[in-house]
Amino acid sequence: MTLSKTSSVTPSVSHTDQENNATTTWTPHRTSRLLRKLDFQIIPFMSLIYLLSFLDRANIGNARLDNLESGLGLHGLQYNDCLAILFPFYIASEIPSNLMLKRSRPSRWLCFIMVCWSIVMICQGFVKSYAGLMATRALLGFFEGGLYPGAAFYITSWYCRDEVGLRLAMFFSAATLAGAFGGLLAGGIAEMRGVGGMPAWAWIFVLEGLLTLVVSATAPWMIHDCPDTARFLTEDEKEEVKRRIAADHGRFSQEFDMKYVWQALKDWKIYVHIGINLCAVTPLYSISLFLPTIVRNMGYTANNAQLMSVPPYVIACVFTVLTSWVGDRYKQRGALMIPFQLIALAGFAMLISTRAPGVQYTGTVFAAVGIFSQLPLSLAWNAGNIGGSLKQATGIAMQVMGGNCGGIIAAYVYQGVDAPRFVKGHAILIGFIGLSIVLTLGMTIWCRRENARRDSLQAAVPIENKNARPKETIVDELADDASWFRYQV
Repeated sequence: MTLSKTSSVTPSVSHTDQENNATTTWTPHRTSRLLRKLDFQIIPFMSLIYLLSFLDRANIGNARLDNLESGLGLHGLQYNDCLAILFPFYIASEIPSNLMLKRSRPSRWLCFIMVCWSIVMICQGFVKSYAGLMATRALLGFFEGGLYPGAAFYITSWYCRDEVGLRLAMFFSAATLAGAFGGLLAGGIAEMRGVGGMPAWAWIFVLEGLLTLVVSATAPWMIHDCPDTARFLTEDEKEEVKRRIAADHGRFSQEFDMKYVWQALKDWKIYVHIGINLCAVTPLYSISLFLPTIVRNMGYTANNAQLMSVPPYVIACVFTVLTSWVGDRYKQRGALMIPFQLIALAGFAMLISTRAPGVQYTGTVFAAVGIFSQLPLSLAWNAGNIGGSLKQATGIAMQVMGGNCGGIIAAYVYQGVDAPRFVKGHAILIGFIGLSIVLTLGMTIWCRRENARRDSLQAAVPIENKNARPKETIVDELADDASWFRYQV
């Protein structure tokens, strides 16, 4: 049985169903135990593979400190070209990959793309020229592109929408850990320079690719396709997971029908979330790809710069998880994102305004905390406001796809000619963050007003009609435009 038939999730609604409100033996304590069981079985492995994905994508920044450019004879903007080439292929694969995930078994599809990108990563350690690095980076983007939207959709398939934010944060925090782990790992691998006649930058690619390949071999057993096939759940628990999902998604369609893809493509709200994500992802990739370089230009040696790039990621990881826990508890998304956007703004302002290394380094911490903390909130906000399983899968992929266009921009934000201050790059990112504040505030206001409008319409309905179930075809067609659907804010 595939994910599309049993485990796809769409947002909760205010409309109720007598069948779902039936008295059960499930107490809040038992439900908490069930959620903990899901958390231990689903989140750690998904976080691990995303950590490896982000590590394999961003380790080129660490390799640069170990003479990647001189080793391959790169000059001018060729290094930036190698960063940018990954993203068009990454973006192009996201929606098709999520459709494949919907049609097939997650354990098989995610394992397949992991094996492919790990092989490409290993091959990247043996390239001898600019052309070779460009080719492997393009292939890396093509195979990695499906992981983030696919894993995000997979996680939303097991939880109610008020529970998703924290789980996505735990998953996404792997990106911050990847930044920290990447610096430590690169610092250690640097000691292998000359082993086997290979430079240190080549060993970074080969060893980290081998690590991903080893982990991918366990994926078919570690990824559970749906509640019905989850070996760690009892029969009673399987039924409860499915019941909670059914109660949460309001019986929206779970079918694979392309009309739901078109619904997503025509939904203006998803494009606003794409804009918000783009404005967050651009500084995120800029920091991830260039933080070692920025820190080195504060006066640190290459090895020390690798190590000094670790603390900003660790602190950002703590705030990422904590913020999303608060978001789930108080059912807030946009209202929590704005303070962290302001923190990121303050961080880049510190970077652009002074030469003092201590202030600049503090600015990198502020920037990392502000950027990373808002990303899982943004993803949970968009996913929670889309009705219908296939529309949700498409909408998540669209958001991630549009956001990753920021990776192309990020590749050229910090250029060698602007070193060591990178004033122009910092200014560009300040502009993106400012735009994200405007979009987030606008979307929050619209959601609140639309919910209030629907509340007033609901209040005007005669009481005898309030519990009447709409026809299933109407539910399917209206999706989140149904009058009883309420948006997260």
